[in-house]
Amino acid sequence: MGKFISFEGGEGSGKSTQWQRLAQALEARGLPVLATREPGGTPAGAAIRRLLLTPEGTALDPLAELLLYAADRAHHVQQVLLPALQEGKWVLCDRYQDSTTVYQGLVRGIPADRIQALAQWTTEGLQPHLTFLLDLPPEIGLQRSKSRLAAEKSGEDRFEQEAIEFHQKVRAGFLKLAQQEPKRFVILDATQDMTTLHQKILQRVEAFS
Repeated sequence: MGKFISFEGGEGSGKSTQWQRLAQALEARGLPVLATREPGGTPAGAAIRRLLLTPEGTALDPLAELLLYAADRAHHVQQVLLPALQEGKWVLCDRYQDSTTVYQGLVRGIPADRIQALAQWTTEGLQPHLTFLLDLPPEIGLQRSKSRLAAEKSGEDRFEQEAIEFHQKVRAGFLKLAQQEPKRFVILDATQDMTTLHQKILQRVEAFS
């Protein structure tokens, strides 16, 4: 089996940048790498992503939102993640089940037992070997994220439109998960420059491998 590494954090934390830089670094060393993301790691998932991350999904009921994420993950696990791991690849994923636990569970308020039962069903118990949590104040992250979305002319700003209190709960939720699983999570100060962060991630991956 390969290695499964996930990247988590709030909006604008730099997850996508660090996920891509780690993939490039591992590929440069001749390692087989698959870089993917949730939602949207499959063609079907890309359609679900548009609904979840654009204003079209603003009126979604929290349970409907949860089930859409679960559908994306179930398909992603079966079609992408498990086959790649069985081939011995390093699988790097931008968001995974922890995001659902935080956003739809701890923040939206869906009971934990429902979140956990659905997670077990959709992932078949597949959990990352290592999770990097990029942590920073949400005020900074939102400013970064909105600037990036504007530059890219992207409409994926549904969560950026949430109140600051929502994002503060997201940050607290991720930190709570990380405290509960210190062996899996690595908390990183995402206010640091991107190169420094990349070096710290690479060092931790080297120690892990």
